[in-house]
Amino acid sequence: MIISTLCWLCFMFAVLQVVAGCSPNPEQKISLEKREAAVPEKKNGKAIRIAVGGMITPREGFAYYRQFLDYIGEKIGQPVQFVDREDYAEINKLVATGQVDVAFVCGGPYVDGRKEFGMELLAAPVAYGETVYYSYIIVRNDSPYHQLSDLRGKRFAFTDPLSNTGKLVPTYMLAKMHETPDSFFGKYSYLGSHDKSIHAVAEGVVDGAAVDSLIWEYANRTSPKFTSKTRTILKSPPYGIPPVVVPKELSPELKDRLRKIFLDAHTDPKGAEILKKMHIDRFVTIDDKAYDSIREMKTWLERQKKVK
Repeated sequence: MIISTLCWLCFMFAVLQVVAGCSPNPEQKISLEKREAAVPEKKNGKAIRIAVGGMITPREGFAYYRQFLDYIGEKIGQPVQFVDREDYAEINKLVATGQVDVAFVCGGPYVDGRKEFGMELLAAPVAYGETVYYSYIIVRNDSPYHQLSDLRGKRFAFTDPLSNTGKLVPTYMLAKMHETPDSFFGKYSYLGSHDKSIHAVAEGVVDGAAVDSLIWEYANRTSPKFTSKTRTILKSPPYGIPPVVVPKELSPELKDRLRKIFLDAHTDPKGAEILKKMHIDRFVTIDDKAYDSIREMKTWLERQKKVK
């Protein structure tokens, strides 16, 4: 029997209370809130359509991405249409079908998109001095858990089924232990964003979660109300940072113009100020090889499935 999503909607952001009486099916898809969603429309080919997933940044930082998109519009001299989607599968579909011109995605969806329809790298952020990020396995500060094995039979939060740090990495970790999310956790759910997972751990709704290090660090620096109630029990190896991507079919001229705006933003006072609020040092070009470790995890997991 499928768990009623309404059970989990009861805790929302303000309450985040444990819901009793739900059936034991371990997997569920949760949407705690609905962000603004712009329908991608072509406006005589003049609007630049840019997608930003709800998983890329905490809610508190979302406004700064809107500011950066407006900045891109000013620099390129064309209107920018903001496209907001709550999961990576939707964003990849928009890129694949040419319904958006640019997208901010995670490393995992980029690897999938590159393989399936030729998604291309445009640029990548340098955050906290690095072009890598990590998966943090977090628990509540006052919990008795100190390593991943302590979470056996417990409640766990993933973010998105295609997320690298929020699903692929912890699944890979479990596979190395000869476990799967179904065999290991008592119950697990998809909360849709990393900040929601942090909140859920902090409020005791779940016992642990896998979150994006960039988002945890951002929240911890800007609004530590929830991160201060959590601690990291496991930090993964580094992975290629979530990149900015474009469809393969995007015109070379537009691609070059967009890339230049991203790469030069930190040298412009207005651009630098917005990047500072986003906790991004600057944007740089990045090689596809930076995402090979993600490919290796995916390949290894696929082979394990075939063996079984």
